[in-house]
Amino acid sequence: MKYVGQSDYQHSSEPRIGVLLTNLGTPEAPTAKALRPYLKQFLWDPRVVEVPRPIWWLILNGIILNTRPKRSAEAYRAVWTERGSPLLMHLEDQVAGVKQRLVAQYGDRFIVRGAMRYGAPAIHTVLDEMFAAGMEQLVVLPLYPHYGGPTTGSTYDEVSSALTRRRWLPSLRFVSSYHDNPGYIQAVSKSIEVHWQTHGRADKLVLSYHGMPKRYLLEGDPYHCQCHKTSRLIGEQLGLDDAEMITTFQSRFGREEWLQPYTDETLRGLPEQGVEAVQVVCPGFSADCLETIEEIGMENRDTFLEAGGSRYEYIPCLNAEPAHIEALTELIAGELNGWLDRDVDRQTSAKLAHHMATPN
Repeated sequence: MKYVGQSDYQHSSEPRIGVLLTNLGTPEAPTAKALRPYLKQFLWDPRVVEVPRPIWWLILNGIILNTRPKRSAEAYRAVWTERGSPLLMHLEDQVAGVKQRLVAQYGDRFIVRGAMRYGAPAIHTVLDEMFAAGMEQLVVLPLYPHYGGPTTGSTYDEVSSALTRRRWLPSLRFVSSYHDNPGYIQAVSKSIEVHWQTHGRADKLVLSYHGMPKRYLLEGDPYHCQCHKTSRLIGEQLGLDDAEMITTFQSRFGREEWLQPYTDETLRGLPEQGVEAVQVVCPGFSADCLETIEEIGMENRDTFLEAGGSRYEYIPCLNAEPAHIEALTELIAGELNGWLDRDVDRQTSAKLAHHMATPN
């Protein structure tokens, strides 16, 4: 193997700490042409679809990539913004907010960047840029509060793959989940309370998380359990009982059984149970994207109202709200234990070595 970055380590440089925030990904444009390579990269990941590769290659290339890009492009056009993809827009704002807080608290020793697991900016490209800027320690924070093999696990795979190409490696800390982090729970709960202050409460609060095949749970993925713990903690923070809230799972794909109850089927059945008003929040998403804006904010709204409901409200994700940025920054700061002091020692040693090597 030929390693890249063979001369990227500079003995006299001041060490810098890299912070990489990642999210799932986005196409470069809301078109079928742009969706095809994005979906191919996403759906070919064995963490995302655990089907034998020869069989899945035929399904993916023979059927899905010939039909789904056009349908997905229509959905993306409905949520596209002047700045492009909403997920990328929010990631850029989150990166800017975290960088500002880290620099204010600890000084200008951080390289804070954002990357997407699929599409651009790609993880390996952004890591190359961070190494070129002098990164010697790295904190990776996938913006998924709950660990899932297809999300957090896949991100770790990609980071590891990028690092295997390098001769010199940084100290690495990887946040696998923060589903019960007090700052995160407080931020989500506060966003719901703020919504209540303006709109009042509904008959039921629906906490909708992204779905996952039930088989993953049975094979040891902690995602399902972590989602329910988050719901419990939010309910306790808000003082809600079990009759006032429900946890559901959205965005299923394929024919096998996924985690239940399903969000759409739940919303379709609530009116006949006497529930006329619902408010839906998506604690598993750190930023609004296609799955929240279009699926929850539009499709599921229609489902509920057509079933007889009278009032449907979607409570937006935390995005780059100050409370969320503060929670993320505190989460990252908790990973810096020992690094900040070591940076001071390294800087002192580097300056001493440079002084001793300089002729009088």
